[in-house]
Amino acid sequence: MNTKKLLAGLSLIAAGIAMGWGVARWQAAPTSAQAAASVERKVLYWYDPMVPTQKFEKPGKSPFMDMALLPKYADEGGSTDAAGVSVSPQAIQSLGLRSASVEQKTIAASVDVVGTVLLNEREVSLVQARSAGFVERVYARAPGDVLAAGSPLVDLLLPEWVSAQGEFLAVKALQDATLTQAARQRLLLLGMPEALVAQVESSGLPQGRYTVTLPGGGLVAELMVRQGMTVSAGMSLARINGLASVWVDAALPETQSGLLQQGQMAELRLAAFPAEVFKARVIAVLPEASPETRTLRVRLELANPGLRFKPGMSGQVRLAGREQSALLLPSEAVIRTGKRALVYLVEGPGRFRPVDVQLGAEIGDKLVLLRGLNAGQQVVASAQFLIDSEASLQGVLPQQSVAAIPAASAPASAAVASFTVRGLIEALSATEMTLAHEAVPALQWPPMTMGFKLAKPRLAAGFKPGQPVRVAFIQRGDDYVITAVEGVSP
Repeated sequence: MNTKKLLAGLSLIAAGIAMGWGVARWQAAPTSAQAAASVERKVLYWYDPMVPTQKFEKPGKSPFMDMALLPKYADEGGSTDAAGVSVSPQAIQSLGLRSASVEQKTIAASVDVVGTVLLNEREVSLVQARSAGFVERVYARAPGDVLAAGSPLVDLLLPEWVSAQGEFLAVKALQDATLTQAARQRLLLLGMPEALVAQVESSGLPQGRYTVTLPGGGLVAELMVRQGMTVSAGMSLARINGLASVWVDAALPETQSGLLQQGQMAELRLAAFPAEVFKARVIAVLPEASPETRTLRVRLELANPGLRFKPGMSGQVRLAGREQSALLLPSEAVIRTGKRALVYLVEGPGRFRPVDVQLGAEIGDKLVLLRGLNAGQQVVASAQFLIDSEASLQGVLPQQSVAAIPAASAPASAAVASFTVRGLIEALSATEMTLAHEAVPALQWPPMTMGFKLAKPRLAAGFKPGQPVRVAFIQRGDDYVITAVEGVSP
């Protein structure tokens, strides 16, 4: 009996020992796994969170702030190298991120601008008095009248012509052919028409009254003579503008002036004739651009049969270039910083890489891509503004050619934190934007309206008061300076 009790006790002791060993192993297993995970976790570099673009190879104290450097692990969200940035699926969904393809297409770059019909200033004629005299009669004419060639304008009495004609008739009576021819030539040099000299010669009577007629048909632009006036030799009586052809004046954005070639044909659609398309020829590109509108004036010539086209009419002019193959990407995909143009290339689900691109002409809502991407590649077409801000904070933007600054001597202002906020433009100039913006939690700002400086005047181009935008800004001294602007949906 005692033996049985002893064996039972030993069994219980053995079972307790086994259970304790198992519990100890179970408790130690997570600790060992955690330690292994900690050992295996790879540190890419150390950084100061206030200056995230500056990287350090070893831990230590930040040269910029009185704080320890933080490690950047390979398994953390965001960029795993200096070439790209990662965004979580939740962030992509909340941002409403869209992508678009770079397309290879055959294009004929064209631009539509507003044109105005003008008088052809090359078809102007002046009617002048050829000798001093008096106005006996002015025919019923007024500025704006359209007259045919040869229409009478005014009757003049010219005493000098009467005297010269009398001398001619006296010389002719001498029947000296040489003297007669010389006297006749003198009448022509005084400005008398050949028909009037022939009339004097045949009738034998001086003709002191002369009817001035229009040398060519057209519009009476100015009428400077009235009945009873005294006129002098060379005095202008009327200004006539021909109507056989008219000009069409258009203002073309200077960014698209490369399409222009003198002599090329353009299409014209006038509001007065909406069902018809007319052909006009580019005869001149004026050599001076408007500094206010940044446009060039283009002059086209248009034949005017039947005088259908009236000065002051307006219409749409389409200028087209030669067909060529080109890469196209959406205009909204491009972030312009003033110094360069940037797009975000989609490298995989939630992974994006900034790429510098060189752009050409704008065609509708597309931009011609000259360098940087290939056909078929996907780029971010919306919400890239926030991706750009994240890339700036992580220091993954493509670096421009600048001299390297040693980490130990880099000033605290080498990199400046950037903030992003949505708002409504209240006022806008080339140097400042007044924005009614949302709250900025990073700065503990409530929603308010305030003025921001613009880093570049060109940031204001294309925007107007009342437009909703998303802006990125930094603090520079006591000012807050906008470095990028993007239009957004209301």
